[in-house]
Amino acid sequence: MASAREIRRRIKSVRNTGKITKAMELVSASKMRRAQRNVLATRPYTDRLYDVMGELTMRSTGGSSNHPLLQAHPEVTRVALITVTSDRGLSGALNSNLFRATARFIEEQRGLGRAITIIAIGKKGRDFALRTGQSLGSEITGLGDSPPLVDVLPAATRAIKGFSADESGRYEFDEVYILYSEFVNTLTQRPKLRRFLPVEAPGDAGATKVDYTYEPSREDVLEQLLPRFVEVQLYQAVLESIASEHSARMIAMRNANDNAKELVRDLTLSYNKTRQAAITNEISEIAAGAAAL
Repeated sequence: MASAREIRRRIKSVRNTGKITKAMELVSASKMRRAQRNVLATRPYTDRLYDVMGELTMRSTGGSSNHPLLQAHPEVTRVALITVTSDRGLSGALNSNLFRATARFIEEQRGLGRAITIIAIGKKGRDFALRTGQSLGSEITGLGDSPPLVDVLPAATRAIKGFSADESGRYEFDEVYILYSEFVNTLTQRPKLRRFLPVEAPGDAGATKVDYTYEPSREDVLEQLLPRFVEVQLYQAVLESIASEHSARMIAMRNANDNAKELVRDLTLSYNKTRQAAITNEISEIAAGAAAL
């Protein structure tokens, strides 16, 4: 059984850890509120751009377009996966869920005889790709809590160039997928995997019944808007992942703080029992000595 001094030292250590986790919870709560505002502020723009893209693709050429980003390749042998993870840990099972989803996707694609290339956004995703021996096409780290769109553009440009034909008519990627943590609410963040390229033309966006006037033409607007649409979709996924990261870290630190308080209560009870046993033993020794005299 541990001595009273050892239990006191452990109580002090656990209390100090609880102070750290409490501070980290407060910091994550502040960052989470800012990240949530960023996500909610960009969603209307993304939704309206989605509607305009659907209207353009449905009306420009009668529902079909010759734009390279809309054309599916006849044979899929090379696939790129954009993984959006965090740069730091201590966020509960957020990154672990993404890693499991990544592993399942890689296993499925390899079962179909396809080669996989990882485009990592975040240190954790990069480390996972290197640790598991995956082909790492490019990486972006250190985005921070409120990254501008320009910091995300290299990953979008890498995906667009890889999906588009080079001078010899070859493609580096036949399909591009993106995997990120979708922010549902403070308590719920779930991995979301969807196809990034070729762009899936929104089929229900034309139901808005809005008659836009385009200059110089729908085809020219679509030509310029498609790359921007791809960049905005990736940027929105990054913002969703940042909000999910801070929410998951806040919940994880709150649970750690609650566990520290519970452990302190248990240790305090053990300390009181040990101290009471020591006092009872001393009293028994004094009574025995007095009786011997």
